[in-house]
Amino acid sequence: MSEHFTVIAEFAAPAESFPAFLEMCRYDSDRSLADEEGCLTFDVLTQQDASDIIVLHEVYTGRAAFEAHLKTPHFEKFADALRDLNIEERNVRFFTRRHP
Repeated sequence: MSEHFTVIAEFAAPAESFPAFLEMCRYDSDRSLADEEGCLTFDVLTQQDASDIIVLHEVYTGRAAFEAHLKTPHFEKFADALRDLNIEERNVRFFTRRHP
């Protein structure tokens, strides 16, 4: 049974910051998948009925891989963007995959 560590993070972006934040999410996703062996999936999602919401769906080989992600240069840029673009962190949830 796989014990992958999954993160689902929801953010709200002001209209004027949305394009820049979406691009930063894409950058963080691309770098995570390219540079982090422990990052298996990093989806950037927008909500169909809410134009200000971005959800990140990330899957790691385990919690240690996620903790390593938080120390990368690309995550530091992402964290700076949260502050600089006035992004609201709505909800961050952590899951363990149980099946398949």
